[in-house]
Amino acid sequence: MQVLNVNSENHALSNTVAVIPAYNEERFIASVVFLTKQYAATVIVVDDGSTDHTAYLAEEAGAHVITIEHGGKAAALSAGFNYAMNLNPLVVVTLDGDAQHDPADIPLVAAPILDGSADVVVGSRFLNRQSQIPAWRQVGQHALTYVTNTVSGVSLTDSQSGFRAFSPHALRNLRLRSEHLSVESEMQFEIRTHALKVCEVGISVQYLDKMKRNPIRHGLQVLDTILGIISRKHPLLVFALPGVLLACIGLTTEWVVLRTIDVRHILLMGHAIYGGFLLLAGLVLVITGVILHSLESIVARIRQEVATNPRHASASDSSSSLQGGSSL
Repeated sequence: MQVLNVNSENHALSNTVAVIPAYNEERFIASVVFLTKQYAATVIVVDDGSTDHTAYLAEEAGAHVITIEHGGKAAALSAGFNYAMNLNPLVVVTLDGDAQHDPADIPLVAAPILDGSADVVVGSRFLNRQSQIPAWRQVGQHALTYVTNTVSGVSLTDSQSGFRAFSPHALRNLRLRSEHLSVESEMQFEIRTHALKVCEVGISVQYLDKMKRNPIRHGLQVLDTILGIISRKHPLLVFALPGVLLACIGLTTEWVVLRTIDVRHILLMGHAIYGGFLLLAGLVLVITGVILHSLESIVARIRQEVATNPRHASASDSSSSLQGGSSL
């Protein structure tokens, strides 16, 4: 991970698109859009099923508004990214709709993308600036960052920051599946998987409203997402290895049962059932891990083939469609 110091520019970037996911942000969204339009050519607000006037106010302020059902931040970002890519931008910036991020930092966050030194830029709240985040929140943020860094293999100072910039190359590779507000942690795994260049720049932050989400619940959701990603990407480690350990314990228990029968002529029924259960559970986990590993390898190979030869993949799809149509 590279850390950059960049001087911001106070003019709109003609090739910059801003994506703002929002849920019930009517208090701030208009001002956020207005300020963001000073630094980005196009502002896209993705209204994630708000029950207030977020969508109306965002549109009145000059944003392109996309409305989706309440699908979570990952779904909102994916919808915004898809819309943004149709505009052929050089850089896509994301920031939150609650006014905690300063749109004046957009040129600073976008600069490493524009000069080609990074594919993903993270605006860090803890880098080179005195943070205004309450101490108790900093403890939780640093704990989540430590866990995410350790497991993903990508080192950042602020893994949960929503102020980011992406190159078109990065957006073509990112696949966001998280259902919670843990999409930023998921991005770190995607960065590692697709060998994307990432750096951080220091940003300012302010909190004008009380927290909408329970910090403990958010932390648990992030950990749940991390565990899900690990199980998907490393099924042998998550399933097969524990399965082998359980099977070994089960076999050892059954050996003790057989040894007791041979020496003392006593059947330890409880131990026999316990050992059999562990052995069976271990075998199931091993088989599950092997199957998931095989599926993950197949999917990875297909993705690589599509990425290296998209025209061939499109031609194959068209050919299949034509064959299917001729059979009708």
